[in-house]
Amino acid sequence: YPRQAVTPGEVLLHVDRLTVTGDTGTRSLGDITLEVRSGEVLGLGGLMGAGRTELLMHIMGAYGQRGAGTVQVDGCELRDHGPAQAIAAGLVLVSEDRKRYSLLLEKSIGFNLSLSALGQFASGPWIDTNREIRRNQELFDALGIRANSQQAMVGSLSGGNQQKVVLGKALMTEPQVILLDEPTRGIDVAAKVEVYELINRLTDAGKAVLLVSSELQELMGMSDRMVILSNGRIGGRFDRGKATQERILAAAMAHN
Repeated sequence: YPRQAVTPGEVLLHVDRLTVTGDTGTRSLGDITLEVRSGEVLGLGGLMGAGRTELLMHIMGAYGQRGAGTVQVDGCELRDHGPAQAIAAGLVLVSEDRKRYSLLLEKSIGFNLSLSALGQFASGPWIDTNREIRRNQELFDALGIRANSQQAMVGSLSGGNQQKVVLGKALMTEPQVILLDEPTRGIDVAAKVEVYELINRLTDAGKAVLLVSSELQELMGMSDRMVILSNGRIGGRFDRGKATQERILAAAMAHN
């Protein structure tokens, strides 16, 4: 895992004493406090159903009702917001289910890449397609998407290349904080390494990354710090190099 040593900067994402009621009316998150700094990867671990995805979705304004607590991005509080407001504030989410939430498989790579950031290319009521195509090509090349052109259909790509399109679509919004939910699920080893290198490039550029992974080795290898959720609450916190698999698993079971 090619994680580089970093010196974190200012806090870009601050979640304070957050309590969230799920869509079924039961509490799914309780008293969650965490922060992610510029240049840092905070790993978020836990067992299936611990609340990792729910936390990321709530931060993006796409899940649950907030009972208490605050979410701040670069010092600005987000409350009663939706995904559009979260993106405008500098947040972006790469979902764990790319085919359901992140991609239009029957559309082209270029269509998908720019979909979340069309406002960048607006000129009055029109889209400046030449500028859109140029920006799409920059990300297409930078991410090493393997396809004949950005006109290729996303549904025809391998899982790893589909995931690169998802990441490109997220980066097109020029975020400060990137929420990555299982970003290497269902892709091959070579594509995983490319995702890890991209994470390093993001933190080198001063971005903050909140990384969810079910693979303990990946979580330990790519995180500067870790927060482990257990039944919707924090079961443990670990600095890089201080955690073992046994300690992480004990934290994941702390509230079960």
